[in-house]
Amino acid sequence: MYADFFGLKQDPFSIAPDPRYLFMSERHREALAHLLYGIRGGGGFVLLSGEIGAGKTTICRCFLEQIPERCRVAYIFNPKLTVGDLLKTICREFHVEVRHEGIGPATIKDYLDPFNEYLLRSHAEGERNVLIIDEAQNLTPHVLEQLRLLTNLETSERKLLQIILIGQPELRTVLARPELEQLAQRVIARFHLGALNESETRQYIQHRMQVAGLRGPLPFSNQAIQRIHEIARGVPRRINLLCDRALLGAYATNQARVERAVVEKAAGEVFEADAPVAKSRPRQTTAPALAWTLSLGTLGVGLVVGALVAGVLFWLWNQDVSARPGAATSQNDALAAAAPPPATAPASATAPAAESAAPAPAPADTAAAVPASTAAPELLPGPPEVSALLGNEDQAWRELAPIWGLTLDPGGEPCAVAQREQLQCYRTDRMTLNGLRQLDRPGIVTLRQARGSGRALVTALSGDTATLQAGDLRWRMPLTDLADMWRGDFATLWRTPPGQTSRLVDGRTGPAADWLGERIAGLQAAGKVPPSTSGLTARVQAFQRSQGIDAAGIAGPITFMQVNLASGVDEPRLSAPGS
Repeated sequence: MYADFFGLKQDPFSIAPDPRYLFMSERHREALAHLLYGIRGGGGFVLLSGEIGAGKTTICRCFLEQIPERCRVAYIFNPKLTVGDLLKTICREFHVEVRHEGIGPATIKDYLDPFNEYLLRSHAEGERNVLIIDEAQNLTPHVLEQLRLLTNLETSERKLLQIILIGQPELRTVLARPELEQLAQRVIARFHLGALNESETRQYIQHRMQVAGLRGPLPFSNQAIQRIHEIARGVPRRINLLCDRALLGAYATNQARVERAVVEKAAGEVFEADAPVAKSRPRQTTAPALAWTLSLGTLGVGLVVGALVAGVLFWLWNQDVSARPGAATSQNDALAAAAPPPATAPASATAPAAESAAPAPAPADTAAAVPASTAAPELLPGPPEVSALLGNEDQAWRELAPIWGLTLDPGGEPCAVAQREQLQCYRTDRMTLNGLRQLDRPGIVTLRQARGSGRALVTALSGDTATLQAGDLRWRMPLTDLADMWRGDFATLWRTPPGQTSRLVDGRTGPAADWLGERIAGLQAAGKVPPSTSGLTARVQAFQRSQGIDAAGIAGPITFMQVNLASGVDEPRLSAPGS
């Protein structure tokens, strides 16, 4: 968008882990050196930890480009798995064929035996095997112990499997547990990647701009760079987000140089919690206003004294009345009868649609989606027992449907029925808690416990708790407990644009494209999406960047769901209004 304006060939501050943009600070060089040392060592574990956005994944990608010859690598980026699922994934990544004999699912032994045979065979052929696990702080101690057992296979010279764990700082805390001491003793190299200092922040910005094609002076003032470092705290991903929005702001106002004021405004858009708070101006009270205030103050003193006397009399009278038989009950009933009915919260927590946007589809009234005769069941403390969860996906869809104003027959195919009602099913196995907050819609999750698994509806997220529902039961549980039982599989519904009769995969053609273009244009006119050049693809990319979605310009279900949320389409939400 702003690349041509600043003489660049491409966007310099993408958050994608592109090794070409890797800025090798002293810390990053040491981190890469530790990974390379570990791979050339005698096996065991290598640990790389760092703050969120510090560049761990980018270093890993750079490391993969320098892997020695005859070295096979398996990369796992979603380690929230059980032991069986993890072993299955490892075998699949190394192309190890697993054969299961007998009745029931494959056992751990069914995976371990062929994998050990594979390690011995590849060692005999002079090959090395490296297992890289990203986001390793999500591994449970039980799974980590199984990984340690995988490294038991060794020769007199070296272990046959090298494991690299990459994760956030809490990974070090997990490995410090007494029950994982044996694993900690097998860590042959470890490094913690910290944040950049102010000088390195300047070099980092200069490096990325030059890689993107900058040939002139850096379009950031010294004060702007200093402020960027303060707000981003030296974290590369935060620097990327802030610099990208600052360049966009300078481009939108036709400024060839990013100044501190532009950075401040960009910070307010990208990091709301870090936005500078404007100091309130002292009020200037005129003489007539001051006299009026003093008059009110004199009157207020009399009112306060009168209110205190009335309160004392009322308390004495209440004590006398409450002592009579049956008086308390009748008094409470009278108060309950006089109390106004509770206000009904709107079903959608989204901002109102922009005036220039096309009218929203005509959905069923989500505020009345749940039958009025059905009272909300009492909230129980989680986690739920497996026996109380829903047994299959069709049953879960039937329980989710009333929230969307649908009724699904037991014999029908849920998604086909939903499509006829202008709704479409969406499924993924890579959802995260942050993703749930961003999508902000109820859906189906699968919970796994030691005694088995089952499905439930997640119907609300508030602070650090989630509300789940299955049948007539509801639970409120901490998000940490949900993360331990949930592996990322999620299913939900979303409202398709008017006139869209078939299943929507890429909404760049047909009625969906017209509706999408009008909606994004309305959001741009309202200042909720940065301006872009003409063309649907450019508008979609501008919206995707503003939402943190992969800006490929392809309008898939995630893009449509976020457009629905941003433009006020009437859909059920997980968050309470105003949260």
